[in-house]
Amino acid sequence: MECSPPEASPLQHSPGSTVPAEIKLLSTTAMKTSLDELLPRFERETGHKVVPDYCPSPRVAKRVGEGEATDVAISNANAVAQLVKQGKIVAGSSADVARSAIGLAVQKGAPKPDISTPEKFKQAMLATKSLGMSNPAGGGVSGGILMQAFERLGIAEEIKSKAIYGPGGPAGLIGHFLVRKEVETGIQQIPELLAVPGIDIVGPLPDGIQSVTVFTAGVSTGAKDAAAAQALVRFLVTPEAVAVIRGKGLES
Repeated sequence: MECSPPEASPLQHSPGSTVPAEIKLLSTTAMKTSLDELLPRFERETGHKVVPDYCPSPRVAKRVGEGEATDVAISNANAVAQLVKQGKIVAGSSADVARSAIGLAVQKGAPKPDISTPEKFKQAMLATKSLGMSNPAGGGVSGGILMQAFERLGIAEEIKSKAIYGPGGPAGLIGHFLVRKEVETGIQQIPELLAVPGIDIVGPLPDGIQSVTVFTAGVSTGAKDAAAAQALVRFLVTPEAVAVIRGKGLES
């Protein structure tokens, strides 16, 4: 899916405003490595200052839904659509900025399991002694997707006895658990795995298990400077931004 600029929307400020603004950004952790590189470029080009805060997508949606002050939010597409319906995100202001697949990694130098089919993935999950993953209850999107897959495979109870859940946000990157040798196997969004050096990424989960998450950025209805916030959303779908996002393990 190609990203496209957001539609024109009834924002409060003039799009031509040149007054520097501070933009509060609440984003899914999966976008952090991309935004670490992109936000300084946006700031240089516009004079605006972006203050980012990262947490799992469901937590982004919950915080915005509960009325936390922010200017731009990046969460999964379904969550942003619901926030539009709730009047928390400006209708027509959003744009799909990335697509993220789930991957599996192991400790550096460890044998790489065959996960090329759902059955081989199942056997690899049964064989591993410990599994690091996002918490399916309130953690990242991948945690809930994985538990549904384990239920379908009939191994949910076995996984629960060996699973170690990350707390979410940058501190919850499962790669850190692998580096510290706290788990043998880790599963998370591929860009989140790529964010931690010193681990071996086996690859994406197989068809039948895999689920690709679409991340969408939108302008909060409570944005202090809606034109500046919209400028950030538009920047994230420029060719320059798309190239960076793709280089960080995401699709666009």
